[in-house]
Amino acid sequence: MNRIAVTGLGVVSPHGDCPDGLFDALLQGRSAIAPVFPELARPAAAASVDFDASRWFTKLQLAGVDRVSQLAVAAAGLAMQAAGAAEVAAPERRGVYMGCGMGGAAALEAAYRGGSRVPPLTIPAFMPNAPAAHIAMRHQARGPVLTYSVACASSSVAIAEAAKALRSGEVDLAIAGGAESLIVPGVVLAWQAMQTLAGFAPGEAASCCRPFAADRSGFALGEGAACLVLEPMDKARARGATIHAELAGWGLSCDASHLTKPDAEGQRRAIAAALALAGLAPGDVGYCNAHGTATRVGDPIEREALAAVWGEHLDGLRVSSTKSMHGHLLGGAGALEAVITVLALRRRELPPNAFCREVDPACRLNLVTQGDADAPRLEAAISNSFAFGGTNSVLLFRRG
Repeated sequence: MNRIAVTGLGVVSPHGDCPDGLFDALLQGRSAIAPVFPELARPAAAASVDFDASRWFTKLQLAGVDRVSQLAVAAAGLAMQAAGAAEVAAPERRGVYMGCGMGGAAALEAAYRGGSRVPPLTIPAFMPNAPAAHIAMRHQARGPVLTYSVACASSSVAIAEAAKALRSGEVDLAIAGGAESLIVPGVVLAWQAMQTLAGFAPGEAASCCRPFAADRSGFALGEGAACLVLEPMDKARARGATIHAELAGWGLSCDASHLTKPDAEGQRRAIAAALALAGLAPGDVGYCNAHGTATRVGDPIEREALAAVWGEHLDGLRVSSTKSMHGHLLGGAGALEAVITVLALRRRELPPNAFCREVDPACRLNLVTQGDADAPRLEAAISNSFAFGGTNSVLLFRRG
């Protein structure tokens, strides 16, 4: 059975576009969440990306390219460059597998707010598969170019599907990840209406997202893109590529019970499936980058799912949700958090579960605290993504 190597990492995140720089910021507990849109009736906060599109596009190329596609192209380019994969695999044997939950929000917002003049390229700008298509054109990927729109699990599902294609021999190289850019007033208002965004007092926006904390009140939106270059392990080693980690397992399930309320049994099945595919026992996995959205309903359910798998050994699993610092990228969350999980494995350091001063008793876990990063024996880790619609996706990485 083909093993899957992670040979390239690319990020365009609220903490910058250097994977190790991003990880260092997280280790230091630095939040990128800040107030946005002061004109709104209720305070809002989000983690935005400082992005210079001219590094990746000419002015002419930018016509009809939404910000979400710009971020995706940059992340994929950085991942391919890091992997040294420009000449790897024939174009027909390259695939692109991207997650995008809601498409080009900026283009759609501009169309609605533009009065009688709607830009003629609005449709190709906001369609959810635009990021994958732009990546394919940049890297001459003429194999499968697919987009997965599965809410918060979108990019985690995309990475799993890329691994399946590599394992079956359908492609020889995959660019897999996700992108989301929804920091526009209309989207923020919609999430506020659902009462899922964190509230905060003046001056406290940076620490408003507190996963698993007794005083948590919700998440903050984030934007960005992240991509992994995946290859068969034997071919990656043969060309002397750097192996950041092995994507050893993945698990997909659906709650099939409620559109927005998570279910512990569905999550448990996805975690168990990832472990089974990797041939690992729960005790072999030392870290979980949790879905951890800091919602009142979601966090205890995730704890219940982890407890159902780890049982009496739950305290041996270190857990943190990095959404506390980079925000919730929705369709792009799984990819960014997968990169963070790979870096945790490679560096054997764990990012903290920031801003959690008092743990909710219903969320009792072995949470990583600030300054307690060292994990010298870490060999395997999981990244959880649990979505509206009931889809659960878990990725399991092992040291390469």
